[in-house]
Amino acid sequence: MSSRDTANVLWFNELHREDVNLVGGKSSSLGEMTSSMDVPVPYGFATTARAYRYFMHQTKLNDKVNALLESIKDYENSDELHTTCQQIRDLIISATMPEDLANDIKQAYAELAKKMGQDDPFVAIRSSATAEDLPNASFAGQQESYLNIKGAADVVNRVQQCYSSLFTDRATYYRHKQHFPHEKVALSAAVQMMVFSKASGIMFSVNVANGDASKIVIDAIYGLGEYIVLGKVTPDHFVIDKQSMKIVEKNIIKQPIELMRIPNGGTKEQAVPTELQEQPVLTDNQVIELAGYAKEIERHYGCYMDMEYALDTNTNRLWIVQARPETVWSRRNKEKKPNNAPRDDSGVTADNAEVAVRGLPASPGVASGVVHVIDNPKDIDQFKQGEILVTLMTSPDWVPAMKKAAAIITNNGGMTCHAAIISREMQIPCIVGTRSKNVAATDVLKTGDVVTVDAKNGVVYRGKVESMFKQSAPVNTANGQVVAAETFAPTATGVMMNLGDPDLADRYASLPADGIGLMREEFLWTSYIHEHPLYLIEKGESEKAVNMLAEGIAKVTRAMAPRPVVLRLSDFKSSEYRKLKGGEKYEPHESADLLGWRGASRYYDPKYIAAFKLELAAVKKVRNEFGLKNLNVMIPFVRTVAEAQKVTTIMHNEGLVRNADFKVYMMAEIPANIILADQFNQFIDGYSIGSNDLTMLILGCDRNNDTVASLFDERNLAVKRAIHHLIATAHKDGKTVSICGQAPSEYPDFTNFLIQSGIDYVSVNPDMVKETKRNVAHFEQRIMLDKATGRGLQDQTDYDW
Repeated sequence: MSSRDTANVLWFNELHREDVNLVGGKSSSLGEMTSSMDVPVPYGFATTARAYRYFMHQTKLNDKVNALLESIKDYENSDELHTTCQQIRDLIISATMPEDLANDIKQAYAELAKKMGQDDPFVAIRSSATAEDLPNASFAGQQESYLNIKGAADVVNRVQQCYSSLFTDRATYYRHKQHFPHEKVALSAAVQMMVFSKASGIMFSVNVANGDASKIVIDAIYGLGEYIVLGKVTPDHFVIDKQSMKIVEKNIIKQPIELMRIPNGGTKEQAVPTELQEQPVLTDNQVIELAGYAKEIERHYGCYMDMEYALDTNTNRLWIVQARPETVWSRRNKEKKPNNAPRDDSGVTADNAEVAVRGLPASPGVASGVVHVIDNPKDIDQFKQGEILVTLMTSPDWVPAMKKAAAIITNNGGMTCHAAIISREMQIPCIVGTRSKNVAATDVLKTGDVVTVDAKNGVVYRGKVESMFKQSAPVNTANGQVVAAETFAPTATGVMMNLGDPDLADRYASLPADGIGLMREEFLWTSYIHEHPLYLIEKGESEKAVNMLAEGIAKVTRAMAPRPVVLRLSDFKSSEYRKLKGGEKYEPHESADLLGWRGASRYYDPKYIAAFKLELAAVKKVRNEFGLKNLNVMIPFVRTVAEAQKVTTIMHNEGLVRNADFKVYMMAEIPANIILADQFNQFIDGYSIGSNDLTMLILGCDRNNDTVASLFDERNLAVKRAIHHLIATAHKDGKTVSICGQAPSEYPDFTNFLIQSGIDYVSVNPDMVKETKRNVAHFEQRIMLDKATGRGLQDQTDYDW
């Protein structure tokens, strides 16, 4: 027997990856990276499995522990499991460590201090089970780690606490379920120099969401890394392409709290400084540096790897503090079907299904069932087989309930939190971090609700969506014969779609529209919210309005993505606002509200500006939190250039700044918009002609008045001259012009006039999209043919001013 086999302590540079039996997976991996690789690892030593067994033998604890384990009648009974495991841990902690073992640990700590040139250095003590991280199982996070430990006596004490953590509820339950004999497992404690982390996180050399081996994923949080495993903080998420070493996906999440070390020892939770909460935790260069380490560690080990890192606050240096084989995708990709096996990679569509909440797709799969919301681990005994587990976050203590779940949904957590890792291990569909994508799951889902969890796409639908559980029927076939698909010629003039009801977005998304030219926000207030915005503010329910607006807007932008969506901000008249609950208190009685307090004039009014900011907050939520950058906005009924300046200034101050992927448009529906277009141009990116109001105001004719309704006609020369002038003036400054009125739907000749005048888009109702698409293609081809041949009828009307 070698001296290594009888040693109580071994240094990292004495260890290699094959020493799992000596010091467990975690310690042997730290040794491998220290002794055989050029990656930065904090130095240290590991107590051995021999030391643990010696401790258990000398304290005569083995028989007592085995007797208590054998007394467990039902491992699914959480109370019985907890009581027994607590008794075992108390026995281990209260025992006296053999003096020679304690001296070996103290001496190693003293040598570490000498090697590092420090007196009583701070260390991290991490548990490393000898059966941990084997290729076919992951016990990650089941034993304890202790951070910011100082002094020989405390180090010895924490090593003993590590020993006791071998019998936490979750570890004991998991070994039982995985059929690992308890007596075959021993524990090593890795004692390594503490990294004073200002940031930390987890990374994988495979995309754990979908098994894509060409990607590296990195999650990052402020402070110490325990909060990422516990799911207490939802991390920033980065995806890096291994070949190009470029960041291909970046999701930055607001992080309000962090776990930090206390200078004299221990840790504490504190608020992240306000100015940092929404900033990326890591720079792009740091992300790429970490990805390089991940790539090198995977190459060295020859398998997918799961790694932890820390960023030192004093030196700004990155350290790898743990690396172990990733188990789930390693196994799945070995077992996956041959290349010629049928597979379905198509996204799931769910017509008419209501989205309840969205989050990060942590463990793929689809499941349906009854929701059971659990806020406290003491209630997990109430959880039944086949239910959908919904909670704030899962900690490792929740494994018994997780095992029964058809699917798991959490408010917090990232792609590498405990819930995500264990769900992938158990192959349970799991969505985490719903708070980062939407309102939290526990706010919108209630016990007893029936939902469908699409964990491939991170979406939870209300009810059971049967289509997700059935093989899709073949399309474009009839009586066994192939039917030609409907096709539409490409057009230079865009054909957009008008849409009010978000519930129709999925149904109409397949139409050949180039985007949504007009989404009317008023529909959301009347059909979803029902309450006046100022009334909601008075009740302290501003967030409710923001969330409901955002959800409705997101339904459309998500269904149409990546095609652009233009949301017209609220344009209620006072009589319409008054019909909303609480509206009577805030709305004036106007004799002619069509020409009264509406559109832009409300937005900067001190009596209403707070309500306008709710709309802007919803837009920001959709774009920034939901990541739907195809959303743009339009300001309605802008009477003066000064109004355009005031409103766009408010938007700018609220964080909605015009740029390459965020456009601010203006309705052109007042003669002043046409006459002063050269001045309005400086504040907007383009116009959408509201032909109904524009025609009424040019002709002084109320289309809803039967007496004069016959005079109302968008094809009137005055209206057409105004439109022609607007297009020419807008184009001089590089602005676009579209139209969202009824005229293009009703009058093909009017569409021809618009194309001849150079309009950029026409936006029509869904039922007219296909016909308008064909008409536009026809008119454009006619124009090109006439230009080429010099023939064809010429419009002799003079539109110029």
